[in-house]
Amino acid sequence: MTLFLSKIVRLFVSFLLLFSQNAPQLLSLPLIPNGQEIDLSRFELVWEDEFTGTELDMTKWNHNWWEVERKGGYWHEDMVDVRDGNLIITTAYFEEPLPNYYEDYFASQPNAHTYKPGWYNACITTKGKFEQTYGYYECRAILPASTGMWSAFWMMNTHVEEVDGSGQDGTEVDIFESMYYKDNWWGAGGAVISGIHYDGYGEGQQSASIGKWFVNNPYEEYNTYGLEWNENEYIFYINGVETGRLSKGGVSQNPEYLILSCEIAGENGIAHADRHGVGKMRMKPGDTADFIVDYVRVYQYK
Repeated sequence: MTLFLSKIVRLFVSFLLLFSQNAPQLLSLPLIPNGQEIDLSRFELVWEDEFTGTELDMTKWNHNWWEVERKGGYWHEDMVDVRDGNLIITTAYFEEPLPNYYEDYFASQPNAHTYKPGWYNACITTKGKFEQTYGYYECRAILPASTGMWSAFWMMNTHVEEVDGSGQDGTEVDIFESMYYKDNWWGAGGAVISGIHYDGYGEGQQSASIGKWFVNNPYEEYNTYGLEWNENEYIFYINGVETGRLSKGGVSQNPEYLILSCEIAGENGIAHADRHGVGKMRMKPGDTADFIVDYVRVYQYK
């Protein structure tokens, strides 16, 4: 039923586009990828993880263990699994806190958060192990089917926090974020958003987005999400088809690292309704949602 409704909404969006490119956005409807296709012959593969074996490759990734409380939930390395050729980040509720494997570190940190009962998932990052300037970055994934949370494939740089009116020193680049499962009931839930943030996360923060874009049955089927980054702009792709371009603030000129993550909407470790537009958490204790990643590949220009 959901797929049928999605097809109806896509047909409606296509109809609106006949009259105006802006019409779907005025109605807050996702757009259909319709740009040029990525030409991979211009690139060479320089880094990849196909997630073979039974454990996360720690020569390529770090668990983001230094950040315990994350918005409305908690990040914990036990929520990461590698099996059947996939990375799997699971979201689940725990009545008893999961163990803290880094007590010595947190005991020495002022205002350190501790694990509590609540929703758990995870974040992994290539920080300090792989960072690159420019190129093409892609993951192939099935998204977690739940309201109240989202998954993401993104890039970061330590200079993002510097407030200087420019994104050239470092920009958070959200290749995709899956925030619209709440709209699945009327056929517009199979969409993602892409955008950038720079100048920190306070009053000086600057942002830009290319809007919402339809994906092919993303909660049940694999799709690819890509970014081409050069000195002039960021170009976003879904299944190899361009969705939009951004260059606000000037493009980052410094190496960035990769992040795969899931997050719970809320604050102080407590999930609550509709932060970031994801809707109220409808999963109950005992329910789970999986972010399934088939591969991550990084290319450099030839």
